[in-house]
Amino acid sequence: MLSKEERKEAIKKFEERNPILGVFAVRCIPTGRLWVGSSRNLDAAKNRIWFCLRHGSHSGKSLQEEWNIHGEPAFRYEVLEKLPDDVHPLAVAGMLQEKGKHWIAQLGAQPL
Repeated sequence: MLSKEERKEAIKKFEERNPILGVFAVRCIPTGRLWVGSSRNLDAAKNRIWFCLRHGSHSGKSLQEEWNIHGEPAFRYEVLEKLPDDVHPLAVAGMLQEKGKHWIAQLGAQPL
């Protein structure tokens, strides 16, 4: 068990970490269907999507339908591209949108 000081230090480090920005894909292995999205926090994106899918509340109808048919083990979350750490905060939204469109076109995927 961590001491009070160790716990505070661990919390501080966790809060100071920078989220990873980028583009990801959700792949249905049996059908090969692919959905692409972008996020300001790639680590949290999978958790959010999987949570919605498990509860049948994902806004992407085609993704939710595939999930309902094939189940969770048939899906993979893949990071396609990470943005550099030095991207200006005002440029992030535009870059994520641009990169997302690029990957959707390149892979023939559906947007998330």
